[in-house]
Amino acid sequence: MTRLALLHQIDILILVECPIRPNDLLNLLNSNGEPAYFFSPGQCERVNIYSKFSDKYIRPIYETDRLTIRHLDLPARSDVLLAVTHFPSKRDWSDESQEQECVFLADNIKKAEENIGHSRTILVGDLNMNPFEAGVVSARGLHAVMSKTIAKRIDRVVQQRRYPFFYNPMWSMLGDATIGPPGTYFYQRSEHVAYFWHMFDQVLLRPELLGRFRNEDLQILESDGTAKFLSRKGYPNKREYSDHLPIFFKLEI
Repeated sequence: MTRLALLHQIDILILVECPIRPNDLLNLLNSNGEPAYFFSPGQCERVNIYSKFSDKYIRPIYETDRLTIRHLDLPARSDVLLAVTHFPSKRDWSDESQEQECVFLADNIKKAEENIGHSRTILVGDLNMNPFEAGVVSARGLHAVMSKTIAKRIDRVVQQRRYPFFYNPMWSMLGDATIGPPGTYFYQRSEHVAYFWHMFDQVLLRPELLGRFRNEDLQILESDGTAKFLSRKGYPNKREYSDHLPIFFKLEI
């Protein structure tokens, strides 16, 4: 993690289910001399956020045990909402239950946007769903589409109700015809339908932020410049690192 942060000059480091205590990780992140990272505390224990900004600039405005929504309000910059989630796993929840829970996630994000007064929102995290699953794409759920052109419509109406879009660039990274690994998570089952690679870790953007994002600035990382996160078979090396591969993206604000 520390090598990744230095290699990519990461401003905001988001970790889910990290076993390292915040003070210990801060010491590692800042071990090269002058302190550069701060821990941004919150009530969502599943998510830890470290940034190069004081926590007063990235304060929580809504949290649950699986979701934190932060108001990122830096001096002389456009403020944005940063929502981070660790969604329930498929080991414990059915696809139908995940889809229903996405309704509540979408509602909480919309309420935060209404409270702040804009929709410059980023949603990032371990969704434990693929980009094509119903909870991610359905209008009542996250309503995340694969096309910028469609997302730029801002929203659409279904049965006289209006639903805002997210843009999901992770669609473009599925499969081995892309740069980098075919997904962020790998597992297979002894059953007829198996995807093998999954894109559980995602970043979604509201249309208001599309002019500040380039698809080429999004990567699935397989190395920190020294260590490789993939096993000899080419799967995430969960014994030494994690069963999920990290994602990296840039956004101009």
